[in-house]
Amino acid sequence: MPASLFTDLTVTQSGVNGNIQLLTIVLPILAVLVGLSVVLYAISIKRKRSYMKNRGRRVQSIDRQYSTDVEKEDLELNFLSLSIIAKATNNFSVDNKLGEGGFGPVYKGVLENGQEIAVKRLSKTSEQGYDEFYNEVVCVARLQHRNLVKILGYCMDGDERILIYEYMTNKSLDLFLFDETKSCKLEWNRRFSIINGIARGMLYLHQDSRLRIIHRDLKAGNILLDRDMNPKISDFGLAREFEGNQITAKTKKVVGTYGYISPEYALHGRFSVKSDVFSFGVLVLEIVSGKKNREFSHEDLCDNLLGHAWRLYTEGKSLDLICPSLRDSCNILEVNRSIHVGLLCVQNYAHDRPTMSSVVMMLGGDGSLPPPKQPAFFAEEGSPKVNTFSGVDEATITLLEPR
Repeated sequence: MPASLFTDLTVTQSGVNGNIQLLTIVLPILAVLVGLSVVLYAISIKRKRSYMKNRGRRVQSIDRQYSTDVEKEDLELNFLSLSIIAKATNNFSVDNKLGEGGFGPVYKGVLENGQEIAVKRLSKTSEQGYDEFYNEVVCVARLQHRNLVKILGYCMDGDERILIYEYMTNKSLDLFLFDETKSCKLEWNRRFSIINGIARGMLYLHQDSRLRIIHRDLKAGNILLDRDMNPKISDFGLAREFEGNQITAKTKKVVGTYGYISPEYALHGRFSVKSDVFSFGVLVLEIVSGKKNREFSHEDLCDNLLGHAWRLYTEGKSLDLICPSLRDSCNILEVNRSIHVGLLCVQNYAHDRPTMSSVVMMLGGDGSLPPPKQPAFFAEEGSPKVNTFSGVDEATITLLEPR
């Protein structure tokens, strides 16, 4: 046999042995990987089933608590069937959609008797949505004030959670305030009336109702306007009820809207009636200027809207803050007073801010006002802007987890 043949056989045998050795290493590894994948998949399925089971228990538990609260409070709310609501909204047609938030979509509806309604349909995927639903039904139904939106009824059908409100013809304040064309319809007398109406509504929540309610999400988008442009505070999904002599609370989960949240709440999770006062102050300055706090920027200075208003105040130029469309129709004394009150409300420390009862008196009076201190989130000239929450989506969101 030729020597070359022996060489070829040796090489072939060597290759086969090498492949066998490679397989003895690779196959066990593959088996381990496949087994690990199967185990992880099984764990994920088990966790998902456990989550859905617990979620179902949670919803059932809330349902039982909800029924107990309704019976205890004897709330005068109508239960509307899902079929009636579907018919009123043309089966939740997109043409009837008024807007959407973290809770879910809102639709315009018309009942068979011709009554117009706003239908708030809670998202099935929103955990916050369930909390908002029960919070609003049990809490808001007990509140009655001309400057609060009125809840008319509710629907619970399977996973559906739906709230029915009175329909506000002119929708929300932000649609007028921050639109160059529509803002012209808000002459000063109307704006001042809206400011006073919101103040009275907040006073009722903080002091005059049988509950003490902290709204926690007061903003232009949550102020609805009726046919006569009267303001009504809406969206109490994040509201908290204070009992007895409680004046403050703390949470690890801060919720609210960028640009309206007080510093003590944003940074430390502490909220109180003074947190709402801060939000009201921001809203007042927005109503006067027609500008959004979180989107405002000055050409030359590193100011947000609060800083800009403060700088103009210290320079004796507060009237420069007003929306240009108001210059020929505004009441100078009322404008100056509104700006002054707004600055008092957005002061950095909660104890420096007035209560809503003081705010209502200051807006309606003509006496001297205390000088405001530097507002929160104000950046000195030449320094970087601090905590202005700019460039973030307007939706209601969880901000941070204070340590």
